Amino acid sequence: MADFLIRRGDLRDTAWTESRPGPLAPGAARLKVEAFALTANNVTYATFGEAMGYWNFFPAADPAFGRVPVWGFATVKESNADGVVVGARVYGYLPISESFDVTPVRAGKESFMDGAASRQGLAPIYNTYIFTAADPVYDAKLEAQQMLFRPLFTTGFMIDDCLMEAGENVPETVVISSASSKTALALAHCLKSRGGVDAVGLTSPGNKAYVEGLGLYARVETYDAADRLHARGLTAYVDFLGRPTLTADVHNALKDRLVRSLVIGVTDWEGNRAPIALPDPQPEFFFVPTYAADRARVLGPDVLNARLGRAMRSFYDASAGYLTPQTEKGHEAITAAWIDTLDAKVPPSIGLVLSF
Repeated sequence: MADFLIRRGDLRDTAWTESRPGPLAPGAARLKVEAFALTANNVTYATFGEAMGYWNFFPAADPAFGRVPVWGFATVKESNADGVVVGARVYGYLPISESFDVTPVRAGKESFMDGAASRQGLAPIYNTYIFTAADPVYDAKLEAQQMLFRPLFTTGFMIDDCLMEAGENVPETVVISSASSKTALALAHCLKSRGGVDAVGLTSPGNKAYVEGLGLYARVETYDAADRLHARGLTAYVDFLGRPTLTADVHNALKDRLVRSLVIGVTDWEGNRAPIALPDPQPEFFFVPTYAADRARVLGPDVLNARLGRAMRSFYDASAGYLTPQTEKGHEAITAAWIDTLDAKVPPSIGLVLSF
């Protein structure tokens, strides 16, 4: 079995290790990783691996290294767990490993959770494995879209809900940094589908033409114009870039029109993230599992999941106009894809789907 390891103190220092799995423990199941997506979201997992426990999901034997989580499909290869049968296919949180063991609990028709000790206290959304045979949004023709977008669309959907449904001072404009990122596209898609609100994208000069061509944003500006930004009516800022100087430019430019400022990710993972004093409103860190759990209590989980499912299927269909999935196979291709993603060399029009 091969594992892709990343040095926790230097994300460019990677290695492949080989090991021979031992006998499967009682109550455990062994999953074979079939395919997974690699996006800037996974770089965020590694960047916040220490602070938010992402390295704890799939511990490495050498604590100096970690296995970064990815989203994808796996098949049950062996099982000593009730309700988890050999050959069943699941979607969920995976390591970049040819196979891995889970300790299924709460196994039912639709899913099971991994009850492994290393995953206790971590958000349930990351510990749930959904059987494709019972997944209402699964479509065999859209597997690439599901791997690339499902968790990222969920984030975009929840941000849209937070700003437009669940908060006060509903904005008329939403400014979105890293506008070419997949989660930003999901949010912009939700806002456009809703109507009555302008999405303004902030991006690099090299991605400006691509972002404008998507038709998702009312206006697209480059980062160097953020200090002269203007917006219609009450405005929210959604930050996927994680660059404090840009946040300061946006806050200072919009002044009292700015009513919300949400921090989501760090596509600029190597940038200086030292905080800068800002005028109100102060940035809020948006953590999807916590927000989704709160909304499920308010709306009921069935209502929330039905809304999300309808929106997600619509987005999968539309996403063909936003990017093209690109499949790569093998250890060398996976290593190269990780480095290219770190270095922002993957064009935004491409979505990487990887396998062994």
